[in-house]
Amino acid sequence: MPLPLLTSNLAAVERLGVTVPHYDRDALGRRILHLGVGGFHRAHLALYVDELAESGGDWGIRGIGMLENDRRMAGVLESQDHLYTLIERDSDESRARIIGSIVDYVLTAGDEAAFAEQIAGPDVAILSMTITEGGYSLAKPNPTIEAIARGLEARRAAGGAPLTILSCDNLPGNGNVAREAITRVCETRGQALLRYVETSCTFPNSMVDRITPQTTDGDRAWLRDDVGIDDGWPVVCEPFRQWVIEDSFAAGRPQFEDVGVLFTDRVHDWELYKLRMLNATHSSMAYLMALAGVVYVDEAIATPAVRLYLERFLAQEAIPTLAEIPGHPAADYARTVLGRYTNTGVRDQIARLCIDGTAKFPSFLIPTIERQLELDGPVECAALALAGWARYLVTTPAAERAPDPHGDQAAAFAVRSLDNPRAFLEFDQVFSAPLRDSERFGAAFANASRELAARGSVGAMQWLLDRD
Repeated sequence: MPLPLLTSNLAAVERLGVTVPHYDRDALGRRILHLGVGGFHRAHLALYVDELAESGGDWGIRGIGMLENDRRMAGVLESQDHLYTLIERDSDESRARIIGSIVDYVLTAGDEAAFAEQIAGPDVAILSMTITEGGYSLAKPNPTIEAIARGLEARRAAGGAPLTILSCDNLPGNGNVAREAITRVCETRGQALLRYVETSCTFPNSMVDRITPQTTDGDRAWLRDDVGIDDGWPVVCEPFRQWVIEDSFAAGRPQFEDVGVLFTDRVHDWELYKLRMLNATHSSMAYLMALAGVVYVDEAIATPAVRLYLERFLAQEAIPTLAEIPGHPAADYARTVLGRYTNTGVRDQIARLCIDGTAKFPSFLIPTIERQLELDGPVECAALALAGWARYLVTTPAAERAPDPHGDQAAAFAVRSLDNPRAFLEFDQVFSAPLRDSERFGAAFANASRELAARGSVGAMQWLLDRD
């Protein structure tokens, strides 16, 4: 029988060959309050804190959920003493370890006062969060940011202890974005709160990276049947991980550098490495591979035309727009990215890469095109990627498309592009004026659209490669 994941079973779990926590979890201070306890947090920040605790650190994490959808996570974690299994997979093997750095979890769904009370807690030094790229938007009322502002008001009223607000979301200048959104909402609540945020809160920028696909029933079954552990919500990830961050903490921090975190004042350059190489190649293959019926990233990169297309995009379009980081050549980073895609163990889904195209392309791909237009450089690979998105929107039924809050708007422009491909470029939520006004990019997009319709995804890639 598989062992339920409980504190009382950790010795038995270790006898299965699984790494388990040996530190006193009750002795960890609940100094990190994390909002958005999903897969990425548990594969990234929570792992770093776990490793530090294993070597004698005394920082722990209290998870907090404010949405009804968080109720399931709260229940699973509570049922297994807030322990969970992290499964690292490469092409050769899977390795499981138990993480104990999340010491409790508070569900505050529908209770604004309880959420504010947690942020005001005197032991809390860091409010960290993964709330997705769109979670900071103030285009319409944002309950999450409003709740954080109420919590900061409660903290100010309780004495105004300093606080680090640490975004772990995958967007450029994530700390600046968090600062802007939270400050704007706090400003509406009075000058006293605004002064507290401006003088006592810090918002470090960081670059976070680890491929973490959604947990499947197959992952749970493998853990139960092959390893012997019954875990309601394990996390699966690749072996690679990276965290680059500014050392700007208002009330102390764990010694993250001891477990591989890089502190630097060049976070922006690292962000651009990731955005314009890893994230951009993800988006460049996503819709083209979805059209081709490819399910997993490792299957895509195993197709010669796909790999050559991505190599060409990286070498000719992305890397020339980047500032080289001393000691970390962009070409080496690019090779690492493509190597990560060959991982047949992690089974990253193409469908995951297709989520939120409207939000991703302006950060991941459009800036590269803009810079190449300034340099009079190549844009054909990027044009084909965007043509793939347009065709995906046209040919995939709305109920089957990957989630995107603005997907219907994008699809309306894509339908117009059937008769005139350049009509898609009028979707100004994604396409900036330099792209809309560029005859060269418009021609490249129109050519890519026609070849894609005629040849299919892999055929269009090969057509592009054969033009050299």
